[in-house]
Order: sequence, then structure tokens, then C-alpha cells
Amino acid sequence: MGWVYVNEISNYDGKEVTLKGWLYNKRSSGKIWFLIFRDGTGFIQCVVSRSDTDEKTFQLYDELGQESSIIVHGIVHQDRRAPGGYEVIVKKIDVVQAVHDYPIALKEHGIDFLMDHRHLWLRSPKQVAILRIRHTVIKACRDFFDSHGFILADTPIFTPTACEGTTTLFETDYFGRKAYLTQSGQLYSEATAAALGKVYCFGPTFRAEKSKTRRHLTEFWMVEPEVAYYDLDDNMKLAEEFVSYVVQTVLKERKKELEVLERDISLLEKVEPPFPRITYSEAVEILKENGIDFEWGNDFGGADETVISNQFEKPVMIHRFPAKVKAFYMKRDPENEELALGVDVLAPEGYGEIIGGGQREENYEILRKRIKEFGLSEEVFKWYLDLRKFGSVPHSGFGMGVERAVAWICGLKHIRETIPFPRTIYRLEP
Repeated sequence: MGWVYVNEISNYDGKEVTLKGWLYNKRSSGKIWFLIFRDGTGFIQCVVSRSDTDEKTFQLYDELGQESSIIVHGIVHQDRRAPGGYEVIVKKIDVVQAVHDYPIALKEHGIDFLMDHRHLWLRSPKQVAILRIRHTVIKACRDFFDSHGFILADTPIFTPTACEGTTTLFETDYFGRKAYLTQSGQLYSEATAAALGKVYCFGPTFRAEKSKTRRHLTEFWMVEPEVAYYDLDDNMKLAEEFVSYVVQTVLKERKKELEVLERDISLLEKVEPPFPRITYSEAVEILKENGIDFEWGNDFGGADETVISNQFEKPVMIHRFPAKVKAFYMKRDPENEELALGVDVLAPEGYGEIIGGGQREENYEILRKRIKEFGLSEEVFKWYLDLRKFGSVPHSGFGMGVERAVAWICGLKHIRETIPFPRTIYRLEP
């Protein structure tokens, strides 16, 4: 390889190394100057003095601006006072590109400026920490399902119809036909679950929601398990075990990054099964007790979810919603036809819904009736109805939006920082 990475530096104490990366910051005290070096895996202090390096290297201080790309040769030295416990005594610096007037200086900037320069903002320590946590969240999702016998069966991006409602579809031309960017892989996962028993899909989903809240993106990533023969209770048990595993994995593997974000992890440490479970009607009562004028039968808004979740230290599971606010495929409660066997999981601390799911209607005639009631095309859903004609069984599943989960775990105020290049109704660049 010819060089080492900062996150491996503890293996090279007392040895000469080569580091390849960028200058993050610098400061001088006359006869000696310090540079903070970064290479994507971490940050380390490098010490440049006349006694250890050549004159050409020592004179680079004025030439090198923030984000100059450099190759550093030096000796690793353990020093408890240094950030990370190690520093590099520089022998030589090779300049790959000297940078001047870097747009994002080490000072406060407005959010519009930062979003316009998102391609550069990503290099900051906080954004690096968020993206590392995002990586761990995604890996934990896959590890959980892979270790529980699930098979990854990814689903189409182009779809002929809606899954979550026709008002939030991105339409595109598909060789002369109308097609839409997927809102969810669920319907297709129901088909693969009938083949494989326990499946999950994981990919980008799209919602053309004209929403300007801190919880919404038009393009986001979702992981969606689906299990044959699972009922609503089985589904809720799976959801709480899954969320707990993801959170505890991040706490275990990304402690340093959470510290960079100054995240209070006390509530995250409590995220273990079982989660509190309440009905929709009980949630409505909580709102009324807290002075919220809420009419039974409406769906919860972001402010409502915050009030409800603030009553609990763990994620709370709300089940049995009014059927009219849920999708056509949701199975009705056999004890109350007005209720759907759905569940939403609300994260604490005001982060809102991170999971939505439920039990699906497995009866052919009932599902066909629902499709008509919702004004949808039976012809388009012919293949979906086939699943109820040939070996239909009870089945359930849910979807978790990666970005909302990352926002909660990181303690971020806005979801836009949870994905490298966010897409909102007002932002398509960079």
C-alpha cells in the first residue's frame, strides 16, 4: 500500500510512516508549527519543526491553506496530550495541491450557504461523524435481518402504480407509458415473502410531498422486512427487537462519533425491548390530556407525534389506527371493522415516526373490494391480487426510514444532514 491510515496509527508508535490526505487546520508558534491532518478515517496532529525537517517543508506554512492535499512523512509519537493520543513528527511534506480561499472556512455559516456547498461541507468533523453513524445504521439493519434468516430481495424503482397514495408520486415516461418512482417496495416484498418466507428489501424510495418540515425528504432510503404467517403482534415484536439492535450497535461501535456530535446517549441506552404499546385511541387521549384539540379519526401530525412520544423514554408503538387513514392493503381488526391492524413506531425526544407497518389483507375478495373503494385500478393490481388466489397466508411487515432513524440516533435538528446529498422540494443541487 505504501502508506497508513490515521485510524491505524496506534500500530506504528515509534515508526516512520507516510500519510496521504488533506490539511484541516494549522497554527504556528514561530519555531514550530502544527497541522491537523485528515484522511477520511480520522484526524491527527502533525508537528513541523526546523530541527526535524528540511527548510522547504518548514516554509510551507504560508503556502498551505485549508483542504490542501498533502502527503506527510514522519515518525509516530505517542502523546497523551495530543488529540487521539498520538502525533506525527514531520520529516517531509509533499504538496499534491495547495488550496487557497477554501469556501467553508472554520467559522459559522448559514444553512443555505452550507447546503449550496454540501459537496465540501461533508468534509467537516460533524458531517463525517454523521455519515459514519449512517453507515453503521445501514450495516446493523442488514446484519440483523441476515442473522435472523431473512433473504434480501430488492424491489423495482420503476412501478406502474402507487403504494402509499397517488398524491405523492413522481411520474416519469417509461417508453411511452406512465411510470412512477417507487414509494415503497412492500407490495413486491409480499410476493417474495410467499417464495422465501422471510425477506427484506433495502433501497431508495421517493415521495413527492410538498413538505417543508425537518422530518421530510423527497428521496430517502428504507429497509422493509416482510414475513409470511406473521400477525400484527409478531410484527411489533420484530420491530422492537430490530430497532433496539440498531441503536445498541451504534452505541457500541460509534461512541467517538456520538461524542463529536455531543449526543446525550442516556435515553438511547434505554432502547431495549419491550417498547410501550398503546392503541390509537389511547394516543388520542394522551393528546387531549395535554390540551391538544384532536378529533378521533384524523391522522397524527408531527406536533401530535412529539406530544405523544414525549410521554415515554423509549420508542412507543401505536397500533390499531382508523382504517380510513391507512392504505388499502391494511387488514381490518376482526373485532372492530373501523380499525386497521397497523402500527407506527415513534422515536422519543420529538423525532416522530421511524417505522410504519402492519398486517396485510390476505383475503382475495376483501382486498379486491378495498382496491375499488380506494378508486384504484384492479387491472394494475391484478398480479397483487394473484397473491391472494394462489397460496395466500396471513403476513405482515414494516418499513423503517434510514434518515429519520439516523436523525434520532444522532440527535440532529433536521433530517437534511443524515444523507450525503439531500433532496427536498427546494433543493436538487448539488
